[in-house]
Amino acid sequence: MKVWFEKLTQVSAQYLDRLIGSDIPKLYYQPDGAFQHLSHTLPQLKSKYRPTPWLSNPHAHILYFDLIKKKSIQLKYDAIEQLKMSDGGITAIAWFGLNLPKDTPTIVLLHTITGTPDSMRELVRDLNRYNGWRIALCLRRGHANLPMPVPQMNLFGSTQDLREQLLYIEEKFPESDLYAVGSSAGTGLLVRYLGEEGENTPFKAAFALCPGYNTETGFANVHPFYSKVMAKKLVKKFIQPYQSTWQSIPAWQEILLSQNLAEFEQRYFKFAGYDNYDAYTQATNPIYVFENVKIPLMILNAEDDPVCHIQNFEPYKNVIQTMPNIMVVTTKKGSHCGFYEGFVHTESWASRLMADYFKQYSA
Repeated sequence: MKVWFEKLTQVSAQYLDRLIGSDIPKLYYQPDGAFQHLSHTLPQLKSKYRPTPWLSNPHAHILYFDLIKKKSIQLKYDAIEQLKMSDGGITAIAWFGLNLPKDTPTIVLLHTITGTPDSMRELVRDLNRYNGWRIALCLRRGHANLPMPVPQMNLFGSTQDLREQLLYIEEKFPESDLYAVGSSAGTGLLVRYLGEEGENTPFKAAFALCPGYNTETGFANVHPFYSKVMAKKLVKKFIQPYQSTWQSIPAWQEILLSQNLAEFEQRYFKFAGYDNYDAYTQATNPIYVFENVKIPLMILNAEDDPVCHIQNFEPYKNVIQTMPNIMVVTTKKGSHCGFYEGFVHTESWASRLMADYFKQYSA
């Protein structure tokens, strides 16, 4: 009887796995590179990611993440410091763990396309909870209602602004090792910065969550519903509130006509300080410099992501597998930046992976 019960349990578990899309992650990396041992020491890379059963649909997953989970996390930042950039623009750093010992490692977090301290609370909480490290959430221009005294902002962020923010962090905590996480649009800034800096970056390791890879083509693969909603959100958050600032930009109103993300991205180069679209992409697209990334970089994508589609990864799959310090991890499910597991008490599988990954590089 016991044998039959165990067999029934095993068959039921296998059926449920197929039903909800549980699977062992796929790994793309150079076998004899920096990740040859890491692929065996991180348990999550060897076992199935089992999504929350009632979130196995990618749209249910992303709506839960965006409309419920973000609003349910309680977390109070220690401080939000506004920083004046060299050109007069305003960015900020939201701190969590300011009172930790000075030599505690710091994770620099680069947020999503419309990210704020509130929307990033879950990831901030998780990274601090799992590792006990300090978190520095680097806010880009215009986010969280920051003042916009200079008519310049970048959808994916400015590497120059990031350098100035990192300099401030290093001066504040000179004994702290630095690690980096980019989430969604924040991965564009992260990888562009890593590619520009090469070996000169202060980061010991980095993690890119749900990147779109090529910023010139990635928006074309966004699900039409999300593309339309997000374009309207960008106009509402970054264009309409700062109309007096944008008056100096010729024909600035054209961006108000954007019906989707691809149209918005094609039009806003003037807001980023460039004379034409080609100049803007050459200066900001991470894909032009990603082969110069020199530190360990783990990338995570879900194959059912409706925003940063897995098709975006396809053109670079072979090249990445020749690079010694990059690993791409893909899961069958997970949607966009969610990766929830657990039936009632949902937790992010991705947050745990990030934390355990960084531990491998901490002294």
